[in-house]
Amino acid sequence: MPRHAKFGEEILALLACVLVFGIAGCQKRTVQAAPPVIATPQPIENPPPIPKPATNSEPAPEAPAPAKQPAANPTAKPAPRRPAPTPKENPEQNQPQQPKPAAPQMSQQLSPADQVVYERNTNGDIAAAEKNLQQVKGREINAAQHDLVEKIQGFLTQARDAIRESDWVRARNLAQKAFVLSVELANSL
Repeated sequence: MPRHAKFGEEILALLACVLVFGIAGCQKRTVQAAPPVIATPQPIENPPPIPKPATNSEPAPEAPAPAKQPAANPTAKPAPRRPAPTPKENPEQNQPQQPKPAAPQMSQQLSPADQVVYERNTNGDIAAAEKNLQQVKGREINAAQHDLVEKIQGFLTQARDAIRESDWVRARNLAQKAFVLSVELANSL
């Protein structure tokens, strides 16, 4: 037999072996765990009677021994815990709550001269912001301008509240914010 034919047969035999071993080794073997067994406690069919309180004339009857429940499966998972009662279920929470006292406002103490300056500047900024808001009345405005108007009005309301509380530093700060936004609004018209 020529040498070429013998070499071809050897290669074919080798390929056949590789193919047989490859197919045999490629089998997928999966291992699955058994599903967990959940044991539920069996209800007591005949619960023991509750003994009546003893009176002086008759002796107290002995309570019968409780019925034995079957042992739970040791591999079973324990029953899930019940969630803690919500505040609605707690009777102590059903009582009306007392309102919390307002947080104390901390404000900077101003000298009488500084207070006069703050009052003048605050009132001036409020008046200028209101004048700029008057330019918007009766005009069509876009969403961004409408947002500015709402912010300005909010700052003005807060500034007036601060004036009523005699917190001139906070009132001045809020009035300045309202004024700056009102100038931006007036420039966008």
